[in-house]
Amino acid sequence: MDKFIIKGIIFDYGGTLDTNGGHWGAVIWSGYEKYQIPVNLDSFQEAYTYAERQMALQPIIKPDFNFLEVLEAKLKVQFEYLIAAGYDLDIELSKKIAFDGYTLAKDTVKQVKPLLASLYERYPIVMVSNFYGNLRSVLTDFEILEYFQTIVESAVVGVRKPDPAIYALGVAEIGFLAQDVLVVGDSYSKDMAPAKTVGCQTLWLKGQTWGEDKLQDTSAADKQFTSIFDLLNFV
Repeated sequence: MDKFIIKGIIFDYGGTLDTNGGHWGAVIWSGYEKYQIPVNLDSFQEAYTYAERQMALQPIIKPDFNFLEVLEAKLKVQFEYLIAAGYDLDIELSKKIAFDGYTLAKDTVKQVKPLLASLYERYPIVMVSNFYGNLRSVLTDFEILEYFQTIVESAVVGVRKPDPAIYALGVAEIGFLAQDVLVVGDSYSKDMAPAKTVGCQTLWLKGQTWGEDKLQDTSAADKQFTSIFDLLNFV
């Protein structure tokens, strides 16, 4: 396998390092199914989208929140939206779904940690993520903050994916030409396309998709893989 020739790496976070390619919409929906939440998929997707918008617009997430607290807040907003829409739901079940999601993320990141440690010895690493202003707290809780030279977080810098400008900021922070930087992420539209626009090399973690199943053009992804644990085969 031909490997990338690079000087630095930019990682996405959510869906890449914490679920190994699983979109959080799909992960949370599996929790709804596990606990037999009486909601159809269309209504869940509406609630999921609504909660994401509210969390981006309102100070729901505090800077010191760990990921369990993020998921509890996210699920609470979803359930409140669905209850207002007429669904009879037990709000306590939202906490169980949140805890399961946190456990999944914590376990996945624990397995990813040796990979990051290995890469840290060879490359500067920057994280570029759409997040809520508390990503440093999340990474500290999961004990991987030390592996990142810096964090470019949408709520902090005021730019969100898929705007290529957020990846341009990541490239500037890493300190090399874009062509010498590899971007690794799970979303084609939010990671691969904008990263390629600014000139980076791109590696698409194509896992459990959520709304990107029928892509016709995947040319912005230089290569694809299906498990984050295979990353060392590419660099």
